[in-house]
Amino acid sequence: MIRIKEAIIVEGKYDRIKLSSLFDTAIIETGGFRIFSDSEKKNVIRELAEKRGIVILTDSDGAGFVIRNYLKGIVKNADNIKQAYIPDIEGKEKRKSQPSKQGLLGVEGMTDDIIINAVKKCGAYVEGEFVCTDKKSITKTDFYNLGLTGQNNSASNRELVLKKLNFPKYMTSNALLSAVNMIYEKEEFVQIVQDALK
Repeated sequence: MIRIKEAIIVEGKYDRIKLSSLFDTAIIETGGFRIFSDSEKKNVIRELAEKRGIVILTDSDGAGFVIRNYLKGIVKNADNIKQAYIPDIEGKEKRKSQPSKQGLLGVEGMTDDIIINAVKKCGAYVEGEFVCTDKKSITKTDFYNLGLTGQNNSASNRELVLKKLNFPKYMTSNALLSAVNMIYEKEEFVQIVQDALK
């Protein structure tokens, strides 16, 4: 079991069960869209964010991003939130008779390695691991210069880069910027973009 400082917020019961076998931390389920009207659970999430920080890990479909953005809006300090992303992988969970509306596996359908890597890459504080903080940030200007924002083909370029990085296609440019700053060195990211856009 991997011990992390932050609490992890997931969508459903099966996500929570899966992560409970991997991480030694508080794991809170939103109950899907029920979080919108559950003031008690919102207070718990706010408190956890303030005291320990939270990692948001939702499915990579449209609904997952709605929940992710809602959670961002209820926490006062955005610095207390880390975003973990799973890739778009087509398929269906074993317990379900039908695939999801968009035909993508959710958190519960991911392999342990994918989930562990997603949580580690988002910048969660893993007990016993060295954290390097001395690195150059990737900026919005870098995104513009790389053709990822503000240009005619920026949306299609971002789509190619998201695919190359194995990130969900619904990520906004701001979410992508935040994620790559947690995971990649600047030079490494520039090389990834250049490879993706060849």
